[in-house]
Amino acid sequence: MSKHGTEIRLATRGSDLALRQAAEVKAALEDRRFDVELVEVETTGDEIRDELIHRLGKTGAFVRSLDEKVLSGELDGAIHSMKDMPTDSPEKLVVAAIPERASANDVLITPDGKELDELPEGATVGTSSLRRKAQLLNYRDDLNVEPLRGNVDTRAEKLLAPALQREHEERTQAEKEKQSDKAMAQKGHKKEYEGKFDRTVEEWFNDLAEVERRALEREVETEYDAIVLAQAGLERSGLAHHLDYVELPSSQFVPAPGQGALALTALDSELAGDVNTVLDHPRTRVETTVERTILAELGGGCVAPIGVHGLIQGENVHVDVQVFSQDGTEVIEASRDVPVENHVSAAKEFAADLAEQGADDLIEAAKADDEDRESKRGESVHQEDE
Repeated sequence: MSKHGTEIRLATRGSDLALRQAAEVKAALEDRRFDVELVEVETTGDEIRDELIHRLGKTGAFVRSLDEKVLSGELDGAIHSMKDMPTDSPEKLVVAAIPERASANDVLITPDGKELDELPEGATVGTSSLRRKAQLLNYRDDLNVEPLRGNVDTRAEKLLAPALQREHEERTQAEKEKQSDKAMAQKGHKKEYEGKFDRTVEEWFNDLAEVERRALEREVETEYDAIVLAQAGLERSGLAHHLDYVELPSSQFVPAPGQGALALTALDSELAGDVNTVLDHPRTRVETTVERTILAELGGGCVAPIGVHGLIQGENVHVDVQVFSQDGTEVIEASRDVPVENHVSAAKEFAADLAEQGADDLIEAAKADDEDRESKRGESVHQEDE
């Protein structure tokens, strides 16, 4: 077992983004004289490839496997994306530290930098988030919102693949024509190549970013006009400067509770206190506590499309909340300034008021829809088994 307060072993998922996030936490702790070892743990969510994010989220599929290593004493702590964490957690476990949050916003990524309003009618937008789907359809009901799974790199590749593959074909064909025209010219024919490309295919390929090169090799199943991702994930993945994107306003596209924040869980112990002292960011803790308290009180979990975003302004936390029907046609939305000094109780009061305004009805309808789909899915699987 590691020596608490000096050497600690922390669980992390093995995805590229998770490892980058864990490396941020590791560096911050090592700056304060901790000796940190990161241990990759495969989660249920990593093993199940064909489930949408909200189904995985219901069971904490990206979280539980890591926390079990901590509860068993095998590891000292675990690093999570806060928005993946269920609002209920084992009693012995605490959120020891919440580092300063990155951007909570969502971003719209397109192959050519278009704004949401500039997308063509009926455009296909990729996301596996129920919240993002409802928000997109609420804003533009003509959009075709299609499921999109995979890590940040994979999603970016799926978006970029069709346009890049078409351009590669055009460039390859143009180069063949150029070579043909050169050959004809050498034989005395006057025709000369008039192409729109000033570089060879090889030169063009060599200038592509790694994510673009991988996109060229990807099989295209769905052609997306745009995809929506968390800005924090895009920036932490190192892809932000390779992609064209615009921020979606957080007041209109309210982020998921805890989006952009990381959390380090540990047993309620002296180590948790030590980590809290050096790593916890009080402002981020208050803001995310308000967000997650409202989510817990509403009881929507990952089944209902819910956005909650808190931002400390002076002595208050300004909170925006949206609760949607799954198709985005109905929405209960409100904003309130919650006093920092009693932010938990005030957040509970806000949630109760939202429930009375109709949020409860939308959440119950979402749960019923989800149970109905689960039932039909179960029947389908049973029939296949037979």
